[in-house]
Amino acid sequence: MIDCLRICGGIPLIGDVTLNGSKNGALPILAATLLVDDEVILTNVPQISDIEKLLLLLEGQGATVTRQHDTVHINARRLTRTDIDRDLAAAMRGSFYLLGPLLARHRHAKIPLPGGCAIGNRPVDYVIKALEGLGVRTEERTDEIICSAPDGLHGNTITLDPVFRSPGATFNVAMTASLAEGRTIIENASADPEVEDFCRFLQAAGVTISGAGSTRLVIDGQPRLHSCAHTIISDRIEAGTFLIAAAATRGNVRVSPLKPAYLDSLLEKLEEMGVTVLRERDAITVRGDVRPRAGTVYTTPYPGFPTDLQPPMVVLMCLAEGRSMMNETIYDGRLTYVHELRRMGAQVKLATRQHAVIDGVASLRGRRVEGADMRAGAALVVAALAATGESTIAGRHYIVRGYECLEDKLRQLGAHVLPVDAPDDQCDRL
Repeated sequence: MIDCLRICGGIPLIGDVTLNGSKNGALPILAATLLVDDEVILTNVPQISDIEKLLLLLEGQGATVTRQHDTVHINARRLTRTDIDRDLAAAMRGSFYLLGPLLARHRHAKIPLPGGCAIGNRPVDYVIKALEGLGVRTEERTDEIICSAPDGLHGNTITLDPVFRSPGATFNVAMTASLAEGRTIIENASADPEVEDFCRFLQAAGVTISGAGSTRLVIDGQPRLHSCAHTIISDRIEAGTFLIAAAATRGNVRVSPLKPAYLDSLLEKLEEMGVTVLRERDAITVRGDVRPRAGTVYTTPYPGFPTDLQPPMVVLMCLAEGRSMMNETIYDGRLTYVHELRRMGAQVKLATRQHAVIDGVASLRGRRVEGADMRAGAALVVAALAATGESTIAGRHYIVRGYECLEDKLRQLGAHVLPVDAPDDQCDRL
């Protein structure tokens, strides 16, 4: 298995990047196709391993799936199962999105506790509690959750956590409410662009929704949904990762198509740190003209700074002049990768599991490092691109879960990147 990346750093990234469809947006929409007992056509679906696993799960439920490049045809007219494959579910967090549509279609679902990246505590209790407000009865076992609605699903006012405004809970409640009787109001809903796009998909399938893009969604359930087509929005996390990499390598990178407003919190922070940012209607350019200044970041729900961009932002802070602070308020285990940055010469201290103090250095040095999750792996790629010398990054399988054609895109920007089939002893030679 090719599970290492070898990168020769110190080369500024220069050029244009065409963004792929959003991973975080495509997964819940793919799950929601099970609500529709007719054909759904989705375009701009990213070709990444998490998506492929979810498509296999959809087929396992009885849906017919046909894929051609970034277009997927799904017909869920005949769903045959209310439980899902344990091995696939264990490999990805997105498997839990199937809970809502299976409940809505069958009034019963048995879901293994989801897997995915180990980035700290990500409980599903808030999802279960929210669904119980729609008439769902739950039985939680050691490794699975069994849900049923013997008396049917009924609209209600569901109030989610006002601090975290969980996208996962918002997606699951919205899917379940789409085929429930009556009106559901979701208070403290996630306002993420991916949730707004998800609402557009449900509207195309016949659901009446108001409030998309706000923290209050009003959903009128329908007896059935109809065939539709939808295009997934671009991946703002991919965009942000490339823009941070441009700043870290003192490069010049333009990403499109994407509304700059979707990344306002990142772009404003980059500008505070002295990085040049140019906004167009559906494109963003970052120029790393000078060494950035130190900054302070708190990750918060949208429109705040995205937790998924925290790891690459820490890399930029490692190269900034002065002392920076990163405060991760969403996940309690997302800063564990910083010991790998220290091996590259970064001066990072963890004040707590969620707070990092970073004293910037003039440069990082190439080393053998290992990414233990998707976003941390991408951050180590950014660090290797900016570092002096050659780096080898183990854990490529995590990175390809969320970034389509990353190596090809980096090479188009001038980077020296090579996937290598290397055992640990060869990777360790650095």
